[in-house]
Amino acid sequence: MSPAAGAPTPRGAAVGRSIGIGLMYGLFRPRVLGSWRVPASGPVILAVNHSHNVDGPMLMGTAPRPVHFLIKKEAFVGPLDPFLRGIGQLKVDRTTADRTAITHALGVLGEGGVLGIFPEGTRGEGDFASLRAGLAYFAVRSGAPIVPVAVLGSTERRGRLISALPPLRSRVDVVFGEAFDAGDGSGRRTRKALDEATVRIQGRLTGHLEQARRLTGRTG
Repeated sequence: MSPAAGAPTPRGAAVGRSIGIGLMYGLFRPRVLGSWRVPASGPVILAVNHSHNVDGPMLMGTAPRPVHFLIKKEAFVGPLDPFLRGIGQLKVDRTTADRTAITHALGVLGEGGVLGIFPEGTRGEGDFASLRAGLAYFAVRSGAPIVPVAVLGSTERRGRLISALPPLRSRVDVVFGEAFDAGDGSGRRTRKALDEATVRIQGRLTGHLEQARRLTGRTG
């Protein structure tokens, strides 16, 4: 089945992964732990903590499969717009229920692809303290398992040449957790069911982040 007009393509995401590998391993020293926990095939959602702009590209370059990220529409400006679309990324308007973004995201999962989400909604402390309901909706609606991902070290120091980036050749840890199902097995998609799923998801993501910090020796 051919994708709908404007929908992200697997080939685009594969190109994005190749670019991510070249950039992230060229600029930094990623240490990837637990990537084998990402299912080798079928739909999956990667739920990533978000404390730095480099976190998305870092995951694109270190995940074992091409990733379609939901990215705020504000990033799609100038030449970045066709570029991000070309590498299979999804533009989302965070101020409303963006039906086009929702359709495209569910389409990625329906085709057995990988959807990347920053469940905190925006860049912050990166501690999963405040989750939006979107992650629960996509997980419950699609039935795709969630793999928690902790990106650690991207905010510890600023680079000398480019202060907006971590120091060149610095180590950034990417830790993949155990896949889990967000639903309760009932198949319910009510507001109450999604709220309950969000609570379960937050517990799993927070627990993974704490474990990843202990594993890597990064306390903050």
